[in-house]
Amino acid sequence: MSNIKKNSGILRSKLFSRLILLMAFTAMMESCGVYSFTGASITPGVKTVSIQYFPNRASVAQPSLSQVFTDKLKEKFVSQTSLIQVNQSGDLRFEGYISDYNVQPTAIQSTDVAALNRLTITVHVKFENVKDEKQNFETSFSRYADFDSRKDLTSVESSLMNDISSQLVDDIFNKSVVNW
Repeated sequence: MSNIKKNSGILRSKLFSRLILLMAFTAMMESCGVYSFTGASITPGVKTVSIQYFPNRASVAQPSLSQVFTDKLKEKFVSQTSLIQVNQSGDLRFEGYISDYNVQPTAIQSTDVAALNRLTITVHVKFENVKDEKQNFETSFSRYADFDSRKDLTSVESSLMNDISSQLVDDIFNKSVVNW
């Protein structure tokens, strides 16, 4: 019986040692800025991110879209990286505007009535990495979601706007720090 207790104590000790080693390795990789478990590959020396408010410059848009989109972009970087968010002059800098917000019929039926409508949102983004200027870009990102044409836009707009904003934020995050 004492051999069993002795062997289980040794086994626990080995497992604990391996766990500590794994945690130390993970912390080292994260702190070096080389890799994060979100797939982000952040340039060494980059410690801060600044994300400016993205105003609406589209001819038509839901009034809260600018705030929703900006907040989602900030939240993505806070939750998925170890970067510190600053108001201005971050090592990574984002600015831009919502350039398009439109609803168009799609999937026209034989009765010349659309079965679906499509909400499309386009965001123009300027990204600057002050530690590695080769990663800088200025481009537009566009995403859409379809909804049943029998539904009024106002009844689905908030949900669609949140979903599309999340997709846009993922695209921006991937292009800026995952380097796809």
